[in-house]
Amino acid sequence: MGVKLEEANPFPLVEEKVPLTYRKRLAKSLGFWHELGPGLTTGASDDDPSGIATYSQTGAQYGTQLIWLSLFTFPFMAVVQEMCARIGLVTGRGLAGNIRLHFPRSVLYVCAILLFAANAFNIGADLGAMAKASQLIFPHFHFNLLVIGFAVVGLLLQIFTTYQKYSRYLKWLALVLLAYIFSALSVPTIHWASVLKDVVIPSVHWNKDQFLIISAILGTTISPYLFFWQTSQEVEEEILAGKTSIAQRVRETYPEDLKKMRTDVWSGMLLSNIVMFFIIAACGATLFQHGITQITTAADAAEALRPFAGDSAYVLFALGIVGTGMLAIPVLAGSSSYALSESFGWKEGLYRRLNQARAFYGVIAASTLLGLGMNFIGLDPIKALIYAAIGNALVAPVVLVLILLMAGNPKIMGNWVSGKASRFFGWLITIFMVISGVAAIWSLFN
Repeated sequence: MGVKLEEANPFPLVEEKVPLTYRKRLAKSLGFWHELGPGLTTGASDDDPSGIATYSQTGAQYGTQLIWLSLFTFPFMAVVQEMCARIGLVTGRGLAGNIRLHFPRSVLYVCAILLFAANAFNIGADLGAMAKASQLIFPHFHFNLLVIGFAVVGLLLQIFTTYQKYSRYLKWLALVLLAYIFSALSVPTIHWASVLKDVVIPSVHWNKDQFLIISAILGTTISPYLFFWQTSQEVEEEILAGKTSIAQRVRETYPEDLKKMRTDVWSGMLLSNIVMFFIIAACGATLFQHGITQITTAADAAEALRPFAGDSAYVLFALGIVGTGMLAIPVLAGSSSYALSESFGWKEGLYRRLNQARAFYGVIAASTLLGLGMNFIGLDPIKALIYAAIGNALVAPVVLVLILLMAGNPKIMGNWVSGKASRFFGWLITIFMVISGVAAIWSLFN
């Protein structure tokens, strides 16, 4: 659900020059844009540099054979995130706060600590990928200075920017994902008829390598940090709209709120999966076709694309890595902070000032600085992602079960329980995530 305060029209001059017959369409489009918020930024943050590397490797290794996953994961991802958003809207609390009330705290503490560790590893890998991508465009820039600069800018924005301004910043930054769509469209060798065929007709080779890449895609699209962030951002939006107490937020949940939330969430998840589609298509039509089948980072993918897709695709791909990193790192750090702060009863929320929530902002700083430090101790980014994947594999199924139990419980959700179809898809993806988790852990020891 987007910011409920009236936002200024960002295109006033454009609107004045548009013929009268098209102004209604423009107004409708702007109205839709204003409704987008947490769902859009959550979906966009899912396509972080680590996710981009996973999708790039999928295209490089298998062409467009597995591109059907961009369609397959969409409803599962959207259903789970809608449940999280619904819990935040109806209860007026974040996800960890609700788990703390209704389930054993020991389960929550373990999940929150594992989430913190996994997110720190992911932040480290993303910071490194952003620095490497920047060097592709500005080769004379020093890697260490770039990593430090990105970490510092992200921290300053989170700590010293008001939530109202910061949420708008994240919302506009989500548009950087369009770079991947334009990048793919600039590749002349993509045979779209063949690509679309692979989208609608699933194909799988039942071998270890392909099974693991499918598990990696599930893990990067349905990640625990998205659950916690989505729920807490819905609460932040309600506070921004003037519902400053839990009692007020619980009492004032209306069908229109849920309708706007659903539009926001499904739009954000659709954008995320469309970007996955175009990244796999671009890498499949270029890297796979030329025998480049090993991509370890998102920056590797951008560099490998250049000889086959041209400078425009190369630059767009590299800029996209930096932009998505600037969006994803605050979400990773913020989700860790929401989870730990709600677990231990600390004051939390980006709407609070630093002196009002020192522990909350302290966790954000610790997550970012730990990730930063990993780039100076020689930790391989792939190993960092493996550790993050294992942490997520352990946390995701447990948290999914708790989400499903809460979303379907009338004592918690009242008249706003999730429907039977949503719960069916929710339990189905939970089973898939258990299998994915076992595969991720198994791959570490084989």
